Amino acid sequence: MTTSVPTNGIAARSQTDLVVDVHNVSRRFVVGSEEIWAVRDASLQVAQGEFVALIGRSGSGKTTLLNLIAGLDSPTSGHVMIDGENITEYNERQLTQLRRHRVGFVFQSFGLLPLLSAYENVELSLRIAGAGIRERRRRADELLEAVGLAGRARHRPYELSGGEQQRVAIARALANSPALILADEPTGELDSTTAVSIFRLLHDLVVEQGVTIITTTHDRTVMELVPRVEEMRDGRLLEPEEQELFRYTVRDERSRFAADLPTDVQDEVAAVRTHAADFAPTVEERVAAEIAAHPELTEDQARHVFGTDRTPAPAEPAAVATSSESEEQADAAWRPEIPDAEPPSEEEATFAPPPGVERPTWARPLDE
Repeated sequence: MTTSVPTNGIAARSQTDLVVDVHNVSRRFVVGSEEIWAVRDASLQVAQGEFVALIGRSGSGKTTLLNLIAGLDSPTSGHVMIDGENITEYNERQLTQLRRHRVGFVFQSFGLLPLLSAYENVELSLRIAGAGIRERRRRADELLEAVGLAGRARHRPYELSGGEQQRVAIARALANSPALILADEPTGELDSTTAVSIFRLLHDLVVEQGVTIITTTHDRTVMELVPRVEEMRDGRLLEPEEQELFRYTVRDERSRFAADLPTDVQDEVAAVRTHAADFAPTVEERVAAEIAAHPELTEDQARHVFGTDRTPAPAEPAAVATSSESEEQADAAWRPEIPDAEPPSEEEATFAPPPGVERPTWARPLDE
């Protein structure tokens, strides 16, 4: 069933319009006498209606870049454009208005106010934005129904599951119909089934409402639901040719663990797979990637990893190596050298426990 999220009068724009334009942005932190570059010369363009995932290891700069786009932090150099406006020149009042009306933020830890119900958490965003009481009630009810929580509106966060809390957080981010949603690890604390349902909801927002979404994630289960993936490493956004190695690795691991996923998760992934980019690598690409990751391997060894060893047919049957010596040489190339055990010394062979101490059963000769 497709989720329909109500809009709030946001004018439709061309798909080619740039909502986010990050140009050569860097962010430096000084800790004592040490300089730490969390983001280095990052450039990113995201059009209206795109769904983009920033991936990378912890500390790669994903969250810092997301905070720079949201105006929660200021770059050391470069600039961030939102809807054609340079927000790096905004004062704090202008940044507050930006986040209040044009940018929605979804936090990994949900960020819900614990003393307020699900309805009140969503309604509060509308109250801060200056909406009237009737508009607040209508909008909050619509959004909670859209994310499947109409029956849980009066429950407080501690009475909701992790997935339900994240749905409330998404509804709150949508309260003022922002054109841009930034989600920092929205499924980081959720199980795989709930994670897929959350990303399916975000996907529907993009398809049906033209909302632009930039998210960060470590969850490889849901990466196939995102049409565009950008990898960060050591504060840099990698070029497309640099990302191919990571992409094939993700695809390979998805296939390896797919059988272990619940059936409903597999069905959810299959339902939106047509919207994701298909970048299945060839054998040659996989071999090249393996050699790049492990330079000590030869091409034949890399092929062995994928079970694609090249064994060309011999010109004559007699040319096929069948000697035990050849087999031992081939086997030795893949087994670590284990030194032969040295025979016990005379002292070890005649070892006896101290007087009054019984020798353990495992140390006794079999004939005792």
